[in-house]
Amino acid sequence: MADLFDPLSLGGTVPLKNRIVMAPMTRTRTAPGDVPTDLMATYYGQRSSAGLIVTEAVDVAPSSKGYAWTPGIHSEAQRAGWRRVTDEIRRQGGIAFAQLWHVGRMAHPSLMPGGEAPWGVTAQAAENSDVFAHDEHGKLGYIRAGTPRPMATEEVSALVDTFAQAAADARAVGFDGVELHAANGYLFDQFVNPVLNTRTDRYGGTSIEDRTRFLMEVVDATVRRLGPGRVGVRLSPFGAFNSMPEDPRPEETLLYLAEQLGRRGVAYLHLIYELMPTGNMETAEFQSRYIDHAVLARVRAAFPGTIIWCGGFASRAGAQAALDTGLLDLIAFGRPFVGNPDLVERLRHGWPLTEADRSTYYTRQGEVGFTDFPTYTSR
Repeated sequence: MADLFDPLSLGGTVPLKNRIVMAPMTRTRTAPGDVPTDLMATYYGQRSSAGLIVTEAVDVAPSSKGYAWTPGIHSEAQRAGWRRVTDEIRRQGGIAFAQLWHVGRMAHPSLMPGGEAPWGVTAQAAENSDVFAHDEHGKLGYIRAGTPRPMATEEVSALVDTFAQAAADARAVGFDGVELHAANGYLFDQFVNPVLNTRTDRYGGTSIEDRTRFLMEVVDATVRRLGPGRVGVRLSPFGAFNSMPEDPRPEETLLYLAEQLGRRGVAYLHLIYELMPTGNMETAEFQSRYIDHAVLARVRAAFPGTIIWCGGFASRAGAQAALDTGLLDLIAFGRPFVGNPDLVERLRHGWPLTEADRSTYYTRQGEVGFTDFPTYTSR
């Protein structure tokens, strides 16, 4: 039986020193131009004892931006900033994948190039969900997502190349691989959802093959660029975050994705089994869902790669119990990594965990609530 602190070879390519993953968490600490900063390098370097770091979501293009002060990778300055981050992670002995996203309809015109409407699978807005942006008075906070315009077929096809280039750029600046954010109601998830995606072109409609075509084309393009073992995909098969309508057949969708992604050389599936209500990043409460062994067993049978589980884990005992099922390989911790840069050692030794002040999650306060947490042994 695997232990939480056992090593693992991810995709047969990337060696991980333990089974603990730092989950992707937006922190809004970039410099103007959405450029990663030296402070971000410190933040990730502090947490490099994780077997795998998955970064906060990274914008692949100006049109993909849905939240203020989130990093991009589409400009030279942004890529230079990420190089400083990966250099520090490497110096600290860490392994990191960049999480790539496009938010789709989860944006506001004030964040879009030229103030245009957000890009949507359809014209249906996320009517009950907010984004983090500046209001009409210039105050930073949560405002309702804008009404999207449907993407043209050729725009969807062009975005495949955009993702592939972002993946290649991530690898060039020192990341070990990339994770495609196909969860939580962002663009990939919007395409896959059978209720929201009512398109009539080859990227939508009643066919699951058409609704998943965009994701599969991006996967194929990124695997070609990076090679096998360096592309992961994050899914939230039961999620309702960002006003996502309920999939009437979520298990069918999940198993289809697992099988198809497994055929394409995807290194891992990063599964979020949490039910998240509508709202915004700051107010959403996470209601953990118990592992459904029957569904996971079917996913395990369909997908030959690594499976990461992210479900509100906050203790060694809970994480080890999940590993003991034999149905997954890695455990992702989110919030515990915010206040505990040395989370791996705290879990190993049973040391108490620090709970971070949630009001500092998404701010412009610099190091406060970001890089100012001491390790347990230096307290």
